Amino acid sequence: MLATRRIKRFACASFLAVLAACGSAPVGPGFYRVERGDTLLKIARSNHQSVQSIARWNNLSNPDSIEVGQVLRIAPPGNSAGVTATTGTGATGGKSGGGSTASRAPAPSTGPEITPPTPTSSISLVWPANGSVIRRFDGANSKGIDIAAAEGTPVVAAAAGTVVYAGNGLRGYGNLLIIKHNADYLTAYAHNRVLLVKEGQAVSQGQKIAEMGDSDTDRVMLHFELRYGGRSIDPSRALPAR
Repeated sequence: MLATRRIKRFACASFLAVLAACGSAPVGPGFYRVERGDTLLKIARSNHQSVQSIARWNNLSNPDSIEVGQVLRIAPPGNSAGVTATTGTGATGGKSGGGSTASRAPAPSTGPEITPPTPTSSISLVWPANGSVIRRFDGANSKGIDIAAAEGTPVVAAAAGTVVYAGNGLRGYGNLLIIKHNADYLTAYAHNRVLLVKEGQAVSQGQKIAEMGDSDTDRVMLHFELRYGGRSIDPSRALPAR
């Protein structure tokens, strides 16, 4: 039992690390990138702001829904110049009394300011599977889209990239694939019946990577997510019209 719990914790940590990996670029003054262990309360306290203000500046309907790799505005819009953004260590606690736990964020020239969830770059996707869209992205309860079809329906890579996760260690996702496309974007493919590619494998756009199934869900479907800088965004914006 203990060994199983450790495996699950490791798998979840690996998944979160993957999500954060595409969002590791520097952020500009007045912004902060969420790290493991952060809460909105910790971030607010470390930056001398209120939870309500940060939630309002970032359009967060649920203050508990922040994700690893997500970029948050931590200063009022138009007033971020000269703001010192805390590091992850500062956000989770550090020594007090004169010892600095913060470092000045790089100038915008070295890392563009990003107000999530609006991407500053684009990606062109193909539909990962044929079928009917039975659930759309809303950013809160649904962090992707669900596509229903017959069991065994081919699942294809929405864009070229490298498989960075292939497994079933994350509760609620079943047999899951994650493909990293570049420094900004990755896609996730959940509930598959079988996985046809392995971690570290390069895939091309449209390549068959799995077969649709119902692993860890109550019906046959593909749950498809698009992440930018570690944050879920609406895949429909990058998919061609049907």
